[in-house]
Amino acid sequence: MSDQRPWLKNYPTGIPVNINPDSYATLVEMFKDTFAKYNKNIAFNCMGATITFEQLDKYSEQFGAYLQQRGLEKGDKIALMMPNLIQYPIALFGALRAGLIVVNTNPLYTPREMLHQFSDAGVKGIIIAENFASNLEKILPDTSIKTVILASIGEMHSFFKSRMINFVVRKIKRMVPAFEIANTVNFSEALKEGKKYKLEEHIGKADDTILLQYTGGTTGVAKGAMLTNRNLIANMEQIRAWMVPFMEEGKEIALSPLPMYHIFAFTVNCLALMSYGAQTVLVTNARDLDSIIKEFKNHPIGLMTGVNTLFNALLNNEDFKQLDFSSLKIAVGGGMAVQRPVAEKWKQVTGIDLSEGYGLTETSPVACINPLDGKGKLGTIGLPVPSTDVRIVGENGAPLAMGEVGELQIKGPQVMKGYYNRPEDTAKSINEEGWFSTGDIAKMDPEGFFQIVDRKKDMILVSGFNVFPNEVEEVVASMDKVLEVAAIGVPNAKSGECVKIFVVKKDKSLKEDEIIAYCRENLTGYKVPKEIEFKDELPKSNVGKILRRLLKEES
Repeated sequence: MSDQRPWLKNYPTGIPVNINPDSYATLVEMFKDTFAKYNKNIAFNCMGATITFEQLDKYSEQFGAYLQQRGLEKGDKIALMMPNLIQYPIALFGALRAGLIVVNTNPLYTPREMLHQFSDAGVKGIIIAENFASNLEKILPDTSIKTVILASIGEMHSFFKSRMINFVVRKIKRMVPAFEIANTVNFSEALKEGKKYKLEEHIGKADDTILLQYTGGTTGVAKGAMLTNRNLIANMEQIRAWMVPFMEEGKEIALSPLPMYHIFAFTVNCLALMSYGAQTVLVTNARDLDSIIKEFKNHPIGLMTGVNTLFNALLNNEDFKQLDFSSLKIAVGGGMAVQRPVAEKWKQVTGIDLSEGYGLTETSPVACINPLDGKGKLGTIGLPVPSTDVRIVGENGAPLAMGEVGELQIKGPQVMKGYYNRPEDTAKSINEEGWFSTGDIAKMDPEGFFQIVDRKKDMILVSGFNVFPNEVEEVVASMDKVLEVAAIGVPNAKSGECVKIFVVKKDKSLKEDEIIAYCRENLTGYKVPKEIEFKDELPKSNVGKILRRLLKEES
């Protein structure tokens, strides 16, 4: 065993060291096999509306045929801009079967952000939830989009339930601002129309880009990561390898509160779990905790994915704590650091570990995850998934010794082809040997477990000392009266920068001096916050990641 891969000795029993990234030539080949294998099983469930694998096969074929009839050709870009709805997997697989490149788009984007992404990618068609069409109207003339397909929240339900849901959404809650876009077609109509045509099934290659997944833009301009068939199949196989020993094929029910347009839920829930015949229960709005609790009551949930802020919010909900968790086997946190107090409380409430994983858009996304056999380590991102190498390097790019802090680099079949139309950025991120530089500061312990210290760009420099926001946040988050916290660096005349924290109270009696006193007990002097600001809520991304960048802009 190589000293360069100490994590291998801690691999859970039954987990292979390597996977076959060429198990399928294309993603289309993979999911056609899946449709046939589990044809009568429910693939997706959303607000009570269900679709079997057999139906998903038929509907995606019809939808792909419709897209081709509308003039979209092999290699054209099509944006999917909707929350978790049954229409999403139909549109995704239909587009891929038609040979199109999918561009996942956050429905909460402003018109400016939409225009950047659609222009950068050269999008020619879009499937968009009607709730967000008014924003599209504002920028549509400045794009190359010629085909607009509207999805509504209720349309995949039964006739009467569909009308009721859409009436409430449109007329009662007024969630669909007025808009006027010419030549649109409803998603359900596109499906019906597609029945009239024969799909010219696209036969692709392993290295074809099939997904342009844009980075969050939290550290700069959003860039499109080119993810290929091989990238996504590899990551799907890596995730499957890690989870399969703890799952029953064709029998699992997985909860997906995170949106599938986000790379975490896209690959884990929409691809890997679906490929194992799991039923994925979609939550349309993850901030609606009641809807998550309802799904736990309606289904024996065996697996759940989420982010730290979501798990924390659920743990502070009395109704959630009263649920029956006897069927729950796996809970995985990603997208941001899982804080120790949250993980410890999760174990107390549910009886199972909250396993932290790690990945990036550029790695399709999963690169590391804690073992699911109860032998994970709190405060770490776990071990590299099969067929993946991870190392820590210094400023000069040379590998560092065990325990030293430096930048995390990843090498494996899930690493993207590059950034779309950005060869210089690609060259800066992926070296000639194939190592991708993550921009995250980390270290590895003797057993091969990796710990993220912080984002390179978020590091705070206080009088020449490095302060990592994650550490400060974890200490403050462990206070009983604190609900949420974020730390940033702000200019300081004496020390260059000092630590400022933003706190959302759980207990209204919480005072600044209590926080300072607690921090002094648990942090070195220069790490203790010099400024504290109480807020009603913290700015978050679509998946609940706290946006320090926006807090910096406010300060």
